[in-house]
Amino acid sequence: MTPQSQKIMSGFQVRKSKKQKEAFRVWLCGELEAAGYAPRVEEGFAAKNVVVGGPDTAQVIFSAHYDTCAVLPVPNFITPRNMFFFVCYQLLLIIPLFLALAVMEGALLAVIVALRSPGLLLLMPFTSIALCAFFVWWILDGKANRHTANDNTSGVITLLETALAMPEEDRGKVCFVFFDNEEKGLFGSAAFTKAHKKAKKETLNINFDCVSDGDFIQFFPGEPLKKDEETLRRIEAAFEGRGKKRTEVVRSFGFYPSDNKAFKMGVGVCALKYKKIVGYYMDRIHTSKDTVLEEENIELLRDGALRLTRFL
Repeated sequence: MTPQSQKIMSGFQVRKSKKQKEAFRVWLCGELEAAGYAPRVEEGFAAKNVVVGGPDTAQVIFSAHYDTCAVLPVPNFITPRNMFFFVCYQLLLIIPLFLALAVMEGALLAVIVALRSPGLLLLMPFTSIALCAFFVWWILDGKANRHTANDNTSGVITLLETALAMPEEDRGKVCFVFFDNEEKGLFGSAAFTKAHKKAKKETLNINFDCVSDGDFIQFFPGEPLKKDEETLRRIEAAFEGRGKKRTEVVRSFGFYPSDNKAFKMGVGVCALKYKKIVGYYMDRIHTSKDTVLEEENIELLRDGALRLTRFL
């Protein structure tokens, strides 16, 4: 990895608070300026995106979100090609919430009976609302996860390494975007595509999100892009697997809900593992176990992005 990537791993893995994000943006823009770029910060939808290059003239937009999430007691387990298992896992996460609600309402009911105050029954709906609000707050604004190697320090490093290695003669073809507030609802990409409607509708977007923990690097194009076989083949030719690392452009069912969803020609890129029953999956993210950064994945994607740019 470059010294810049090593600095991100050692000093900028937590990018959650306004102060942490601002410190990272200042450092990032300084490194990009030193490499000959003219980065700028675009604001919108309570997000601050770092943009390098011309979104309306670029032939490809490479992107990654730089904001990081709250630490959770269980991982955000994702199975992008197995909707049944994904839904079942999400339902399992809801069970503790219902149990907590039952305990709280049971305790309140016991107090009401003991005090003989039926009027307090009016408070019961508010206990449910309060608990649900607490869980939402915990997910969005809870304590920062201090280990973000995969989600999404890996994407940020891939994007920065690609920018630093991009030959000057190819830089005019490319726009790099470091999105803010993906974790809170894709706000950064929504703001970007609102400001750059041509890019939203016409420009190929390759979005790196959780790309460093797994041997199966997969590309999830949206439905409009699946009809463009020529572009899909270019992506396949550019991002070649090496050794035990396998790459695949998923033409069958698959979903990857990240910032690529804001683009008509968006492609979500992630690294997955594999088990027979579950299929392809991602684990450890949003927890303290998110510590794996496989440099080989970063190098493969960086080299692929450089080749794709040459092909355009």
